[in-house]
Amino acid sequence: MSDQFGHETFLSPFTWRYGSQAMRRLWSEHHRRRLWRQVWVALAEVQAEAGLVSPEQVVDLRAHQEDIDLERALAIEAEIGHDVMAEIRTFAEQCPVGGGIIHLGATSTDITDNADVLRSRESLDLLLGRLRELLALFAQRIEELSDVPTMAWTHLQPAEVTTVGYRLAFYAQDLLADWEALHKVRAGLRGKGFKGAVGNAASYTQLLSDNPWDASQLEKEILRRLGIDAFTVTTQVYPRKQDWRLLTALAGLAQSLYKFAFDLRLLQSPSLGEWSEPFGKKQVGSSAMPFKRNPVQAEKVDSLARLLAALPGIAWQNAAHSLLERTLDDSANRRVILPQAFLAADELLLVSLRLVRGLNVDKEAVKSNLAAYGVFAATERVLMAAVHAGGDRQDLHEVIREKSLVAWAALRRGEPNPLSDLLAREPALTRWLPPAQIHVLLNANDYTGDAKRRALQLASAVRDALSATV
Repeated sequence: MSDQFGHETFLSPFTWRYGSQAMRRLWSEHHRRRLWRQVWVALAEVQAEAGLVSPEQVVDLRAHQEDIDLERALAIEAEIGHDVMAEIRTFAEQCPVGGGIIHLGATSTDITDNADVLRSRESLDLLLGRLRELLALFAQRIEELSDVPTMAWTHLQPAEVTTVGYRLAFYAQDLLADWEALHKVRAGLRGKGFKGAVGNAASYTQLLSDNPWDASQLEKEILRRLGIDAFTVTTQVYPRKQDWRLLTALAGLAQSLYKFAFDLRLLQSPSLGEWSEPFGKKQVGSSAMPFKRNPVQAEKVDSLARLLAALPGIAWQNAAHSLLERTLDDSANRRVILPQAFLAADELLLVSLRLVRGLNVDKEAVKSNLAAYGVFAATERVLMAAVHAGGDRQDLHEVIREKSLVAWAALRRGEPNPLSDLLAREPALTRWLPPAQIHVLLNANDYTGDAKRRALQLASAVRDALSATV
């Protein structure tokens, strides 16, 4: 088998470039077959309790449970065209005593669907561990930057003033919703159970026809050993809607990370220059332009997030097109979409951890943009104060609008923002407010409302959620 796969043939980037070794191991063919054998052994153990097979046969199966021989299994599969039967025969060849009772009463998906749930659960646990770390990092950065004023942007135009911590809290709030959604999906994962070819447990009922056990009791005990629950009603497979729910939750995580990474890319552009992703001392930004510091990690997040966002659509079709008691047209794509979804999510979290941990906030650039644009936001305070002193709101609004247009023209010429001086010299305003007060009101640094309090409140909610889920 080692001769078949190498860099002389196509390999998925997920094989070596994206995702962690830990996640790749979970979605390896070797681990897949280990889980199959775990299910077969649990089935045989309970069948032995019911008196259907002998304890000696079960001991033999347990003794060879970890002896995965992919080369032999693939050779058999090449002859018979069925991967599960090939693994059964490989396992049986290794078990001279117990080989003859492997898979007794079962259909392939009694094994594979339950194994898929075990593997999905393991994979979710790995992702949730990374998401826990990311949320904790966000909480830390929110607290550090909760009171640093910065320009907020709506329609990609300067708006009012917020704080860096409050902006970070928005991303953390989305991720906290993903944390809850992924936990809910994990808690709801259910296997097919052991119900045979069309879900009615006919084969197990037949096996137990003269036995005090019934098929439901047999299934319940096997599931207890595997540590999973099962759907009450299935066809030949568990409802494929479960895959759609799972991938939708992963796509939701990707959506949150996409927005964070996209905003980081915007804020790293030289026109703003407030944030930047970490950049290695020897890192190359461009093959043609040596000066470049491209946000390649954030771009990778957005690229892979788009891929992950597309996968629930395939799972939707698998569920909708699972005709009658089962068709096989989901099988091939599930071999692709399930591992890709988890490996993409894994890479997204790994990169996002690096981005948040190494996020550089250029406070001088933040101050510069605030000085250039914050005064526009603060005109609202001048208007309210002047009206409160007795001025006409509509007339003063027009005065401020006209002076603001003059200030915008100056900024476009590369000049400092003159709006504060323009308004402090405007008789229509100085009639109601002294110039010194106008200058004070136009300092937008403290015009952040309750952003700091809300940011810290969100950071505290994140920490509470993480503490509640061990």
